[in-house]
Amino acid sequence: MQKVLITGGYGLLGVSLVNFLLKKKIKVVILDYKKSNKRKIYFNKIKNLIIEKGNFVNFNNLLRIFKKHSFDGIFHLGAQTQVLKAFNKPYETHQTNVLGTLNLLEILRQKKLNIPFVYSSSDKAYGELKKKYYFENDKLNGLFPYDASKSASDLICQSYSKSYNIKVGIIRSANIFGECDFNVNRIVPETIISVLKNKKLKIRSSGKQKRDYIYVEDVSRAYFNVFSELKNKKKYLLIYNTGSKYNLNALQLIKKIYKILNVKENYIIKNTSKAEIQNQRLNYNKIKKEIGWKPIFSLEYGLIKTVNWYKKNIKLF
Repeated sequence: MQKVLITGGYGLLGVSLVNFLLKKKIKVVILDYKKSNKRKIYFNKIKNLIIEKGNFVNFNNLLRIFKKHSFDGIFHLGAQTQVLKAFNKPYETHQTNVLGTLNLLEILRQKKLNIPFVYSSSDKAYGELKKKYYFENDKLNGLFPYDASKSASDLICQSYSKSYNIKVGIIRSANIFGECDFNVNRIVPETIISVLKNKKLKIRSSGKQKRDYIYVEDVSRAYFNVFSELKNKKKYLLIYNTGSKYNLNALQLIKKIYKILNVKENYIIKNTSKAEIQNQRLNYNKIKKEIGWKPIFSLEYGLIKTVNWYKKNIKLF
């Protein structure tokens, strides 16, 4: 049985990917640094799941885990992902996002491990480009703290792959949404929770920023496909965008959620956020052509599934 390591296994994408891999009969080790976490209820008593305590920023802790386990692949999803927090705490953000990524790659280099390393980059790694679509060969130009941390980590992954023949897959995803998202500062959970708790939604941005939105189960499948491609073929660096055909501004998305919940709109635009890129859209023809991935879930389907999950679990928030 294959065994993989997942950092960030309790995050939005992590929960989805863990469950996806377990269904594929792959043993999963989650690296978890938090002492308590509501999300753990979704993994209790699940066969073939191992939880290791520790932080990937601590190199010695990683050495301990790699001595204990033999892995067939790594999915590095763990990161500080909040844009506003990154703006206010740039050192902490870069330490987590950049040094953490470097530590894992250095373990692979030192131990000469020929296993796939799939890195969760972001559309934010591109920064803000003056063009309609972003392509994989576009320059990485993140200037705000969070964006820069993803640009730097992305480039470090490419460097280790090119320099040391490490099998690296880099996935630059659009805005992911779905069940089990406990980051309540994200627009989808924040909107749903505000309705379910009968509170006015405070929109920190202007509401005009446009993004691609993609359902989490589509992204999990992309990660598995890239992992399989690296494992089964003699390829050492794969870089893909995972976007969608649903490109909306924040207000358009919020209004769709209100419609699904069948409630009157109840929001106020504060426009106080900092470090926001205005418009981003990912071209994903490359991954579609090379390994056959494309998103299959509609925006409405994903939002309905997500809304129903929060209705069922609102007591957790």
